[in-house]
Amino acid sequence: MVDLKVKIKELEFKNPVSTASGTFGFGEEFHDFMDLNRLGGIFVKGLTRLSREGNPYPRMAETPSGMLNAVGLQNKGVDYFINDIYPRIKELDTEIIPNVNGGTIDDYIEVTEKLNRVEGINAIELNISCPNVKEGGMAFGVSCPSAIAVTKEVRKAWDKHLMVKLSPNVTDITEIAKGVEGAGADSVSLVNTFLGMAIDAETRKPILSTITGGLSGPAIKPIALRMVWQVYNAVKIPVIGMGGIMNATDAIEFMLAGSSVIQVGTANFIDPAISVKIIDGIQEYCERHDISSMDQIIGMMDTGQSAELKSDIKKDVTSYPETK
Repeated sequence: MVDLKVKIKELEFKNPVSTASGTFGFGEEFHDFMDLNRLGGIFVKGLTRLSREGNPYPRMAETPSGMLNAVGLQNKGVDYFINDIYPRIKELDTEIIPNVNGGTIDDYIEVTEKLNRVEGINAIELNISCPNVKEGGMAFGVSCPSAIAVTKEVRKAWDKHLMVKLSPNVTDITEIAKGVEGAGADSVSLVNTFLGMAIDAETRKPILSTITGGLSGPAIKPIALRMVWQVYNAVKIPVIGMGGIMNATDAIEFMLAGSSVIQVGTANFIDPAISVKIIDGIQEYCERHDISSMDQIIGMMDTGQSAELKSDIKKDVTSYPETK
């Protein structure tokens, strides 16, 4: 028998397969395609303090081996989720994890405080890729001091598992990861989308209304995999990995690189039942390799390096100092 359960601190997943925020709605949209109770977790659509219409159309574009999106966090606000959506999905036998967003630290705090009062929500995913309105639109997650600041304040407002979602659009993602670890994050999820763009050569105009957007899909997998491995070797808290996972083999690669749990994103648009197929694929892989628990996979990539070299990779695991 294979035990697919994964525990990251006090948060337990029945299996390591979850769905990425923004690609799976609130889960109920996929009810006709799979048994949602089989999922390890559902990271629901990003929530903001007030209702948002999102960006003007067009805001999605297909690219070679991927897609660009600039949806702009369209949602009806955290109150609508709490009062209208959550009552319909709270009985699902899976972790329901809201994705928290904001334009200022006060926005993040207000959304977090409201969710903190909701019974049954055991974790939030703090999206620090949002533009900081007070800093001229620079995302919180691309500056270590601002990433630390927002994590530190949300930590005060949230008394359960705090997961921080990291942006890959930085020079050194391990610096940001260590920063939020020091500020109180219980885990980190990565990577969010990469900044990209597409142009229509015939019209000479950008395809997206916002000109640039977030690139996801299999095109980003090798870079995302590398970043997951780097962060796993830089922090002591668990890592949740995503970025171009299209099948069970991709998921296992992310786990070997250090992901305790994985998130399936763009693949949901291609095959709405892909997540349960990945669960079955992981089960089959474990049976084939005589693996009985996920601990035998997570972080178990064989680099072929000596113990001394592995020690050098892991030597800097202290948290980034908090800013005053």
